[in-house]
Amino acid sequence: MAFDSLLASTAPSLARLDERSREIFRQIVETYLATGEPAGSRNISRLIPMTLSPASVRNVMADLEAAGLIFAPHTSAGRLPTERGLRFFVDALLEIGDVSEDERNSIETQVRAAARAQTVDGVLAEASNLLSGLSRGAGVVTAGKTDVRLKHIEFVPLDASRALLILVSDDGEVENRLVPLPKGLPASALTEATNFLGSLTRGRTIAELRSEVERTLSARRAELDEITARVVETGLASWSGGDKAERRLIVRGQTRLLHDLRAIEDLERVRLLFDDLEAKQEVVDLLGRAEDAQGLRIFIGSENKLFSLSGSSTIVAPYRDGQGRVVGVLGVIGPTRLNYARIVPMVDFTARVVSRVLAGPGIDAA
Repeated sequence: MAFDSLLASTAPSLARLDERSREIFRQIVETYLATGEPAGSRNISRLIPMTLSPASVRNVMADLEAAGLIFAPHTSAGRLPTERGLRFFVDALLEIGDVSEDERNSIETQVRAAARAQTVDGVLAEASNLLSGLSRGAGVVTAGKTDVRLKHIEFVPLDASRALLILVSDDGEVENRLVPLPKGLPASALTEATNFLGSLTRGRTIAELRSEVERTLSARRAELDEITARVVETGLASWSGGDKAERRLIVRGQTRLLHDLRAIEDLERVRLLFDDLEAKQEVVDLLGRAEDAQGLRIFIGSENKLFSLSGSSTIVAPYRDGQGRVVGVLGVIGPTRLNYARIVPMVDFTARVVSRVLAGPGIDAA
């Protein structure tokens, strides 16, 4: 797995932490991840495998605080990890667990059951649901828009050199694209192109429509003049669905984020996260960074501007199609005290299962 690190400039100083400091820091983080509560020196002195008095622990905690790894939420409280501390823990100290055999079987069984319904959407939605249920966070998936089934397609002239290509999906979503027009295009060409595509569109995905147009154009080219055929081909080519602007976001299990609230500030954090998830294109852009990295990514708190207010973490991994191309990402969004050791391998395993299923035969695009 390729983990993202934002600590390149500070890694040398953090690497110099001695065994005692690392163990105390580990206990502070693990207490926070398990309970959400600050860890005090007295409790830590009981938990660590070496003999240290609470006073000695407090001295080490002061050093960790000076290094920016922990902080005191209140004057007399214990200590919590900072976002910088969480990043150091994830990059340097996290002991990754493994997905249990029962969880592996459950993920494999349910994703493959969704695949038997012959739809990519079903597979992705099931994967998102599974991750949400297993992590108690929100499950997220990005998917290409080419797998949406179409209801209507139309060219609308704007001026002599441009037209608007309008696509309406079965669920009522409308998408527009600017299409360049060849010089000398007759007024009837756009109507002809619309009629030609309209006869092939309903119930098909963009990918299916493109394939059908390529097959049909050669047989019916005589019905269209050459310049109209070029408009049809240009219009569909502009709708590749391959870049990040052409991604859909599937979110499942947001309400699970409400199940483990411990304070009013937790409720406010979740409310802010819900607001963030409404900014779908921004979430897609964030998750798209995992596609670029071609491996599992972990974003913690303000490392991404989108979730800086809600203090949320994101663990995502890319999944691939039958040709081995990265076609989207899936993962979990939740509070910064996610169980990283458990969720990281779970997200990675689910991405690999989805990739294997999508590479199999007989799955429709929607």
